[in-house]
Amino acid sequence: MRMIIPFLALWVTLACRVHSNTIDSCEGRCGYGTDSSFSCQCNPSCESFNDCCSDYADVCKAGSTSCKGRCDEKYNSQNECHCNSQCSRYNNCCADHSDLCGSDGGGAGGDVISDAEIKALSETLYVLDSNKASASQLVISPQALVDDSDTDAQNDLSPRPLYQYVDEGALFSRPTYAALLALLDNYHRVTGEAEDFSPQQLAEQETFLKETMLNTELGRELFSFLYTKGRYASEEEFIQDLKMMWFGLYSRNNKKMDSSGFEHIFAGEIKGGKVSGFHNWIRFYLLEKRGLLNYYSHSFNGPWLNYPDVMGMQFEWQGYFKQVGSAIIGCSPEFDFAMYSLCYIARPGKQCYLSLGGKQLIIQTYTWDNSFYGDGKKFIGSAFPSTPPS
Repeated sequence: MRMIIPFLALWVTLACRVHSNTIDSCEGRCGYGTDSSFSCQCNPSCESFNDCCSDYADVCKAGSTSCKGRCDEKYNSQNECHCNSQCSRYNNCCADHSDLCGSDGGGAGGDVISDAEIKALSETLYVLDSNKASASQLVISPQALVDDSDTDAQNDLSPRPLYQYVDEGALFSRPTYAALLALLDNYHRVTGEAEDFSPQQLAEQETFLKETMLNTELGRELFSFLYTKGRYASEEEFIQDLKMMWFGLYSRNNKKMDSSGFEHIFAGEIKGGKVSGFHNWIRFYLLEKRGLLNYYSHSFNGPWLNYPDVMGMQFEWQGYFKQVGSAIIGCSPEFDFAMYSLCYIARPGKQCYLSLGGKQLIIQTYTWDNSFYGDGKKFIGSAFPSTPPS
């Protein structure tokens, strides 16, 4: 009995020390609601009630854009970014979430998506792209190759159009191509002009999503992968989320609902006197054919010997210049849409490493941080392809 009492006293002392350290610190508690079991608080309200822990400012406020001490915290809408298991799903993780919380871009209430899985899936989708253009259906003339340092020179070094021939009859009659073409004339290209979709145009968005993601083997393979990783519980949830992240409107200029991920990437925009976005080969071809776009040069050309290929182009669009407008050339609309969607869902705001025919492709995605949809989800800001340095 005499031996037990000192042991219990030591245990109580240690427990109290641990408890004291816990209640006096905001480590791991930022964003939590008020908890009366703690002597101090770590939420925004504590400043009003003067009951913040002594390290609240250092841990919670100064680190509001970091996951240091915040992994697996509860969701708080007042935080600039988040560090819980759902943040990848809603594309609002802090930049260091993967490094500090071990999600590797995964989480989102499902399994981690590894770089190896992304590369393996991209190879599968590459093989499944049965609607891509063949060498006989698409002929391009790259002409002038310029150094990266010369991409802003605005010199027309290519006398011929980039697109020498496109078999429109064979390609554009296919359902996914037709669905994309129906969307491209639905937008005002100058930012600051609000978009207002008619019922017909909203229906065209639904048709595009259905044709590319539900009615192609490629789209179904993408959904199947994301379903097995716990990102979506049904096709309905998958399509609804794609609809919001791609077609949901937000403001790039003058507080007007003037932009979306789809408009920026597939149709292209004019902002600040320059071409913004514009990363789709079909849009490029159609404008060049009508004499509205003038191809100047290219600064990189991917290693692929057939389609899809990747190029970074310099061009002028009705008086506005694009320094580097990269695009996946010759792919089907569903492949373009699937690659960008996969990378945005799995690696939002980061570089995403793909493999196509054994050759590496990088897609950089950006989140739109100024507005949200759903429960804090972020719209697509941009996405575009590039190839690794040679």
